[in-house]
Amino acid sequence: MDITTQKPAAPPAAPGPAVPVDKRAARGATRPGDRIFLGLSRGSGIFVLVLMAAIAAFLTYRASIAISKNEANFFTSFDWNPSGIPPEFGIAVLAFGTVVSSIIAMVIAVPISVGIALFITHYAPRRLGGLIAYVIDLLAAVPSIVYGLWGALFLVPHLEGLYGWLDDYLGWTGIFEWNDGAPRSLFTVGILLAIMILPIITNVSREVFRQVPRMHEEAALALGATRWEVIRMSVLPFGRSGVISASMLGLGRALGETMAVAMVLSSSFDINASLLDTGGGTFAQNIASKFNEATEMGRDALIASGLVLFVITLLVNGAARLIIARRKEYSGANA
Repeated sequence: MDITTQKPAAPPAAPGPAVPVDKRAARGATRPGDRIFLGLSRGSGIFVLVLMAAIAAFLTYRASIAISKNEANFFTSFDWNPSGIPPEFGIAVLAFGTVVSSIIAMVIAVPISVGIALFITHYAPRRLGGLIAYVIDLLAAVPSIVYGLWGALFLVPHLEGLYGWLDDYLGWTGIFEWNDGAPRSLFTVGILLAIMILPIITNVSREVFRQVPRMHEEAALALGATRWEVIRMSVLPFGRSGVISASMLGLGRALGETMAVAMVLSSSFDINASLLDTGGGTFAQNIASKFNEATEMGRDALIASGLVLFVITLLVNGAARLIIARRKEYSGANA
């Protein structure tokens, strides 16, 4: 007869003395180095907020002076004569040119940038991908004035063929109708801006795609997915927030680009139905071209237009944050 022996259960441990809780540890600053770092981080954040508030206050104050003396509608007028008697100026042309050229740049740059980033991270051999990434990094370091010189001396003379093709096949829409003028239009500006923001969007998207968990891709491949299906189901959803952030960085540069636009665009205070018609203007280009010769009233008017660009930039970044916040499930931090 087998006798099964069972060990008696161990008695519960006697409660020990209560461990005192360090209130400083609960606050996360227990060492001098931690407290110094906490203070520097908090001070840096507060400094940025104060700096932004100071910029907004300065722009608002100088803009209010100009707008109070303006005899035209600041938002709808096509005229820009702040030095006249009475002064008349408006931002309708500038707002239209800034928004349209930036949209053209984003439509061209974002798909190409995402495609390059995917090719580098998931298709190209390691040596070829590294070489392409190196070239993209070099493009990001090129100064704006160099892009402007290249655009004025090379890009503009070689766009007549593209303009003619667009006029032949899409001119019936009115948006791409070309009247054989010099290709110094908002469409040319959009192409140049797309080339300028392409390295920024590509580099950020590339680093985001590299953070995709390898297990996600291997699981999709194990289920029989093709390379494109892996990218569509695993890579793009994971990197969506990162691509949006990269696009907003590129859009910020496109909105505020100055010298390159000034060297390519034949500025005029007209809104053309066709994107290929010569003329137009942007906020940054108008400020750069008119600031030196402007009077006191003219400078206040330029500052007022700069305030509008400042607000547009804040709205764009706020919209990007809302989009990312609504898609937290695709963020790399939550993967």
